[in-house]
Amino acid sequence: MKNFITFTLVTLTTAGFSQTGDSSTYFFQKGTEEQAARRYLTASNHYTKAIELNQNYTAAYVENGYVNLEMRRIDAAKQNFTKALELDPNNEAAIKELVTLYYSYRQFQKAIDFAAKCKTCEDADRIIAMSYYQMEDYGKAEKVLLNLIKKNPNDAEMIYTTARNYLDMGLEGKAIPFYEKAVQLDETKSKWHAELGLLYYNNNNYKKAVASFNKAAEHGFIRSNDFNENLGFAYLYSGEFDKAETLLLEIIARKPGNTEILRDVAEAFYDRKMYDKSLEYCQKLMEMNMQDGKALYQAGLCFQKKGQKERGQQMCDKAIEMDPSLAGLRQKRMSPGM
Repeated sequence: MKNFITFTLVTLTTAGFSQTGDSSTYFFQKGTEEQAARRYLTASNHYTKAIELNQNYTAAYVENGYVNLEMRRIDAAKQNFTKALELDPNNEAAIKELVTLYYSYRQFQKAIDFAAKCKTCEDADRIIAMSYYQMEDYGKAEKVLLNLIKKNPNDAEMIYTTARNYLDMGLEGKAIPFYEKAVQLDETKSKWHAELGLLYYNNNNYKKAVASFNKAAEHGFIRSNDFNENLGFAYLYSGEFDKAETLLLEIIARKPGNTEILRDVAEAFYDRKMYDKSLEYCQKLMEMNMQDGKALYQAGLCFQKKGQKERGQQMCDKAIEMDPSLAGLRQKRMSPGM
């Protein structure tokens, strides 16, 4: 009698497991049908039921992850793929999705780790390169980026990222050729043109700076005061004085009372040997503050350059009386523009 009872319990338990397995498969199949019909919420509910009946159902976790991605339920999707990977450490589908998810979560080291073991990720090296860059590990980023460009010399995004990588390393000379190549491959990126314009400007290549700034504006870059100021000075230093002054006067009008722009313009005209123009801006500064010794000193230098040495010297002496710190300029024979 005891043997009969034991046999009955084993039979019932086995039948229970079989029924549970059949039920979980049933809900999984219903989930795939709803997923194919793009009824993602219903599909997710079926996959969740399948998982409740079989907590080791790896495929259900993966498919539930996919439908959660479709519904923008990113945290839930990440949990699904993570569980699938716990059950099957070599599950390529879960690894591939986690690479992207960790990168979007800015967990860059994890993105690198998963990308390194992903066999089906076509963009694994791109994610590794971008992750190193985002982690500010520029040396490692450089190696991966250059390898990517070698494989695909027309990958504008990776070429631009290489340019940024060099820029952030402080290697402007190396950055410029990559910026030039990037905008050649994709001229629609206004930000790229603007950044290249600033690099040209910082390296005294003002004509190219003007061209890049105008390309940026042409492709929709916002013409802020700072942008127009940079363009205005690039015009000035490249010899396009009318365009320069039009822009710079507009900035001055927008920033009334900002003496720094007026000083910069006065200095720029002085550097271009346009002493009368420089004097105009010195006068504007003096009208704002008659005790502005720096403006008076700048004006005095302009008069000296114009051949009125005695008058200019007297103005410089007066400026030093007003602001004794200016005496060092005479001794060091520095360019004015203070």
